[in-house]
Amino acid sequence: MPLVDELSMSNRIPLTRVQHPCSGVLNCVLLYHRHGMATKENECVQPRSGASSCSISDIQMFSIIPYVLNVTAVNPLGVTMNLFPFIVEQIIRPDPPEDVRVSSIPGETKKLLLEWQPPSSWPFPQYFPLKYLIRYAREGANSNRTIGPYEHTCFTLNGIRPRALYHVQVAAKDFTDYGEYSAWSPLVSGTPWTQP
Repeated sequence: MPLVDELSMSNRIPLTRVQHPCSGVLNCVLLYHRHGMATKENECVQPRSGASSCSISDIQMFSIIPYVLNVTAVNPLGVTMNLFPFIVEQIIRPDPPEDVRVSSIPGETKKLLLEWQPPSSWPFPQYFPLKYLIRYAREGANSNRTIGPYEHTCFTLNGIRPRALYHVQVAAKDFTDYGEYSAWSPLVSGTPWTQP
């Protein structure tokens, strides 16, 4: 009964949600503790039975003392226990940006305005900023293009084909370059301004 050793995390104040490799297992016990500290193990609370995430309520950011997630899985084939040590900042992964919009710019036939919001689950984006990648493609093109990272929540896409439909997605990452980029936002589309 192998468990994939992969963790990722996103913040939802005051909780931290940890994605763990225990979905689809009959019974899974999730405990965590701080490595090398004389503290008891605490339960990493799942939102529902069989969920692939759990929440840690007392996370310590910017600490060099790692956490250890103890994943004990039980199914008819037996029991297995895996320990996953992690430092919070190294596995942090924001949720995708939200409210991504593509707008034409009046009078500009080769430009599109892209706008988005940081994920609502990201705490205090004014103090803990994100950086963003933009992925876009023209309708019918064989490949897409990824640009960035950018620090702002808007961007003007220049040099695009007039009247062409473009598909856009945005991904976010901690500004300090810790952790991983989020999943891509849902696809949104738009065309540049055309003369009436």
